[in-house]
Amino acid sequence: MKKHKCGWCLGDPLYEAYHDTEWGVPVYDDATLFEFLTLETFQAGLSWITILRKRENFRQAFDQFDYKKIAQYPQEKIDALLNDAGIIRNKLKIKATVSNAQAFMIIQDEFGSFSNYIWGFVDGKPIKNELKNHKEAPANTPLSDRISADLKKRGFKFVGSTVVYAHMQATGMVNDHEVQCFRYLEV
Repeated sequence: MKKHKCGWCLGDPLYEAYHDTEWGVPVYDDATLFEFLTLETFQAGLSWITILRKRENFRQAFDQFDYKKIAQYPQEKIDALLNDAGIIRNKLKIKATVSNAQAFMIIQDEFGSFSNYIWGFVDGKPIKNELKNHKEAPANTPLSDRISADLKKRGFKFVGSTVVYAHMQATGMVNDHEVQCFRYLEV
């Protein structure tokens, strides 16, 4: 018997594998949270499948998303990234990744970890929605508006409310699997 999956991932093996193993699983590890935040910022204005297809290229180009290294990138590295056809070559997003890495570490200093900071918005527990169809999922919420505003106040860029909500979905802060999806109860 075939397992029911959220409609948004159907038809692409990479999308389905991501849905089945990662999407919506609560992430408390700072390195992984930074990776997702970076990928979400690059996704702004593009489809998520485009980013997934380039994910390994992003990992190589951005030193496995080592935010401590990224925060120190010199102009030569930024120039090399701008010429890297394996990633999205958007100058503003590349520069934002560097400044976001710096802001990320400031939050770590203040809160002990980025995880403590971001999960503090939901008291450390995922919000469990009850979507019958993936199309019912909002693009943003008052909570993602609040997180976005706070991140921007702390110096983050490309973290609009829609990007933040996508990050919340991806990292399990909110469970937006369809209720009949086999992953709904698993995550």
